Amino acid sequence: MILIGGGAAGLFAAICYKKKHPLSSVILLEKTNQLLSKVRISGGGRCNVTHACFEPQSLIKNYPRGAKELLGPFHYFQPKDMVDWLESRGVQLKTESDGRMFPVSDSSETIVECLLGAALQAGVEIRKLQKIRSIQKVGEEFEVALDQETLRAKKLLLATGSSPWGHEIAKQFGHALVPSVPSLFTFNVPTSPLLDLAGIAVPKATLTLQGLELQQTGPLLLTHWGFSGPAALKLSAWGARALFHCDYKATLLINWIATPSWETLYASFLLAKKEHPLKSLPPLLPGQLFLRLLQAVALDPKEPMGKISNKNLETLAKKLSADPYAIDGKTTHKQEFVTAGGVDLKEIDCKTMQSRLVKNLFFAGEILNIDGVTGGFNFQNAWTSAYLAANA
Repeated sequence: MILIGGGAAGLFAAICYKKKHPLSSVILLEKTNQLLSKVRISGGGRCNVTHACFEPQSLIKNYPRGAKELLGPFHYFQPKDMVDWLESRGVQLKTESDGRMFPVSDSSETIVECLLGAALQAGVEIRKLQKIRSIQKVGEEFEVALDQETLRAKKLLLATGSSPWGHEIAKQFGHALVPSVPSLFTFNVPTSPLLDLAGIAVPKATLTLQGLELQQTGPLLLTHWGFSGPAALKLSAWGARALFHCDYKATLLINWIATPSWETLYASFLLAKKEHPLKSLPPLLPGQLFLRLLQAVALDPKEPMGKISNKNLETLAKKLSADPYAIDGKTTHKQEFVTAGGVDLKEIDCKTMQSRLVKNLFFAGEILNIDGVTGGFNFQNAWTSAYLAANA
């Protein structure tokens, strides 16, 4: 078997296939000098391996594209299975409060060493810096032409991520491609009056893309260019295509404290004013941010609640519940770049990850039109699709 792509999906598929077929020749080809590049930098170098969501029906809700197709596969190999696989090889994971799972070492090298060690132990032949001239199927075999030789195999797996080259190979074999657009990006808001507050984090905010019927709740981070953090990244994933089509120009409404509505917040202000007229407004947000938002509606943070007019309290409630910002562009972390798009899933048997068009041609990972929100879900797609392909 020949596997192309030395990322998470390609290497894991090679390991799983070699374990099932120990006497088979398994060759993995990688164009660069480094394997598992995204694994190394994921989670700020800690590697967000997967997510502590062990119910397939709940798990698929984290995939803007590919949810329906992943339901069956997740019944065969899901986060618990990946946790068990790693633990059986001495890698212990920990679960953070938001469900993300990392090695207890807090180092991606732990995962890298585990995968490379498993590949070496299994007998996978890994070739780096490989320049592939062409791939074609001749009879029952695939021929992979390199600079100095041509490799032949009965089975071929493409795990080339979002690489245009990999997409072209899939297209060459007759596969349709869903056009790729960026996913998991942060919002540029050059007109934001909060740019100088970069670094402030809001524990729980609700973000809405006005007119697009898209909304996400979670931690929000103020940056030098606009907004980031889990809430923004998840919203960008669900809105990837819609934002692409409007050239990343849209109105972002921020509910700073994730209150159900401005009316609810306004009612709580009126109650506080009645019961504690001599007290000032409670600090609902991190200091500098709350002060800036109060200044925007001309309120003095030290003024007693009893002296603030109901109209001003209503204005504040609306400001905190639906604060508008003009998105004008996006920012992506180039190394952790995730795309929406890829090989059309209608042409893939998702029980086996085999092409419905070409026998013994398999796919795994991000080359497929599958992508998840931030939190370890994209890696889980890599592990699951690789496992199914290898075992088919």
